[in-house]
Amino acid sequence: MNTDSACLVIDMQQEDGFPLHDLHRVIDNNAELLAALRGIDIPIIYTRHINAADGSDLPPGEPLDSAGRPLSYCAGTRQVAIIERLAPRPGDRVIDKPRYSAFHRTDLDRQLRELGVKRLIVSGVLTDACVLATVLDAFALGYGVDLIADACASTTEAAHSAALLIMANWVYSIEIYATAQYLKALDGEPHRSFRPTEPDQFAHRPDQFVATIARLQTALGLPRRNQE
Repeated sequence: MNTDSACLVIDMQQEDGFPLHDLHRVIDNNAELLAALRGIDIPIIYTRHINAADGSDLPPGEPLDSAGRPLSYCAGTRQVAIIERLAPRPGDRVIDKPRYSAFHRTDLDRQLRELGVKRLIVSGVLTDACVLATVLDAFALGYGVDLIADACASTTEAAHSAALLIMANWVYSIEIYATAQYLKALDGEPHRSFRPTEPDQFAHRPDQFVATIARLQTALGLPRRNQE
């Protein structure tokens, strides 16, 4: 088994309490990515965000329903299950987490070090919450990160793009790919990606946001998309 890298699929769950931008495309890309990685024996690790059903372990201010239950990722509901098309297979690992970062109050770091993993292939949701928090912690803990940009999503394309820019600007161990380009890289073919070489490479004014995202999309070989 190749244990230098592992794939971390973040929170690709049934939760439907908020809409995710272009979710069908993101599911397709995750399915394609997972098939390729399983074919070369890359370990697959899923995370599930799960909130205690009685609301007893929520961060301050977390929204509750009228009965005091979490509004999202509520334990014991179908919403916490992995999307069926991407469901774990025998030999895959599943880590339940109570906060955004997959490293917070979990044994993910221990499991990765026992496997000898040095680099994480990251996909999932939400780009500007759990993906971002996990990538920042992975960087702090000394892991390299291959982020598969179009296998991630947030509630809007703008939120997704803003998070990509944060990671591209400040996570120096990251390399950002589109799914098709990452699969080319796995096959040893010429491909496109972005790896930061200096701080704040995508610094921009508010009025330059769309143009700056277009620069990143071009670097990744992605079609330019309308921001929302």
